[in-house]
Amino acid sequence: MSDRLPHEKGFHISWEQIHRDSRALAWRLDKQGPGAEGAWRSVVAITRGGMVPACIVARELNVRHVDTISVVSYDHQNQGAAQVLKAPDPSIGDGEGVLVVDDLVDTGKTLEVVRKLYPKAHFATVYAKPQGKPLVETYITEVSQDTWIFFPWDMALMYVEPFRGTE
Repeated sequence: MSDRLPHEKGFHISWEQIHRDSRALAWRLDKQGPGAEGAWRSVVAITRGGMVPACIVARELNVRHVDTISVVSYDHQNQGAAQVLKAPDPSIGDGEGVLVVDDLVDTGKTLEVVRKLYPKAHFATVYAKPQGKPLVETYITEVSQDTWIFFPWDMALMYVEPFRGTE
């Protein structure tokens, strides 16, 4: 039995780390698309967390068509039913040649919704938890299901008490 709260098993990501990991994701995806020379025709970011990685991936792969899909399933740290708030341009069709990027796949509920809409898209995340991992074709780092990831856009710099306290 642990005295830790669930959010205390945290994986803290800096801006530098998300940039490095997003570039690593781009390297894995380079020349893997169905287009000429393995090109992707579009990148779709799952908002909001997927926007930063998607922009980095699109830049590294020289993909100029970038769009978003907004799916909400979380209210802070509580997950509910996923629903689409904003869909990408209809020209992406069934997703063929489209790279869908998110920061994290957790339970997979968000990606299940998006995959139904774009069954031929390639799904990539920077981080993956075991429960959602089967829903992505490409990811960089796997973390345990009970780890809470703290992304830099959710953080503020502040003093933290030492683990053993102070004297």
